[in-house]
Amino acid sequence: MLNSSVLVLNRSYLPIHVTTVRRAFSLIYQGTALAVNGEYETFDFHAWRTLAARTDESVGTPGGAICLPRVIVLLTYDRVPRRHVRYSRLNIFARDKFTCQYCGEKPHRSQLNLDHVIPRSLGGRTTWENVVCSCVDCNRQKGGRTPAQARLRLIRRPVRPRWTPVIHHAVQSVRYDEWRPFLHIVDERTERYRKAAGE
Repeated sequence: MLNSSVLVLNRSYLPIHVTTVRRAFSLIYQGTALAVNGEYETFDFHAWRTLAARTDESVGTPGGAICLPRVIVLLTYDRVPRRHVRYSRLNIFARDKFTCQYCGEKPHRSQLNLDHVIPRSLGGRTTWENVVCSCVDCNRQKGGRTPAQARLRLIRRPVRPRWTPVIHHAVQSVRYDEWRPFLHIVDERTERYRKAAGE
């Protein structure tokens, strides 16, 4: 339960991150964030602790059960997510929806690799536009060749995302009812970016 997801909002109530319940409790306790309920009411740690805890969405403490926060708002953070998205293995996986870009399968994460579309041995670079998520089997089949040489075809041309893939993936895959009022902003923004990127 302490590792389940919590939506983090900036001071303007824009979604900027997904964190764990454990981290959310820490931020609320430190006074840098407030818990937000389904009626948009905010609570500091003491007020949140006094709410009646639901058995399926609470954790036990020496002082009694406490509700799990599903949304928190940061008190001093005004900035919106940066448009520059950091290149990382996890962001590539999230951009490609944890799906092999050659066969379309969605294996367990342990069976996913990063593949250079144009192999490094042929001058390919490690960039958003040349690296895709691939399953182990397709990666082996492709080897150090181009997709055409290996008789493989890319499902989608890789591009640099204009949104933060990890946040987008998290809000797409785990949607708690308490998140819904805040996600339409992310959904609308993502849809605009997808259209602009020609997906």
